[in-house]
Amino acid sequence: MIRRPSHRPERVAEAIRQTVAAFLTGNVRDPRVGFVTVTGVEITADLAHARVRVSVMGSDDEKAKSLEGLTSAARFLRAQLARELPLRVAPELRFELDRGLEHAQRIDRVLRDLKEGAG
Repeated sequence: MIRRPSHRPERVAEAIRQTVAAFLTGNVRDPRVGFVTVTGVEITADLAHARVRVSVMGSDDEKAKSLEGLTSAARFLRAQLARELPLRVAPELRFELDRGLEHAQRIDRVLRDLKEGAG
C-alpha cells in the first residue's frame, strides 16, 4: 500500500494562523503588543512545534516589545488552541518577526528614489 503525503500539517498550520489572528484582533490585553499581522505558520511534521511569523508596524523598539508580549501570551494561546483544535497535544508556539514586507517596502523606496533621480 502506497502512503499518500498528509496535508494535515498544512491544515493545522492554517487553523493556528486563524486562531492567533482572531486573538490578535480581539483579545489582546498586553499593551506591549502593537499592530501585529500573522503572515504565516510553519508546523513540524509531528505537530509539536509551530513557528508563527508576524509582521509588526512601528520602530525596532516597538517590534521588540510586541514580540515580548506575544511570547508571554504564547502559553495562553496554546491553551486556547488546545480547546479549539482536535489535537492530542497543542503545539508549542514560537513567534518570530517576518521582515518580508519591510524588505519589500525598502526595495520599493530605493527603486522610486532611483526613478526620480533618473527622471
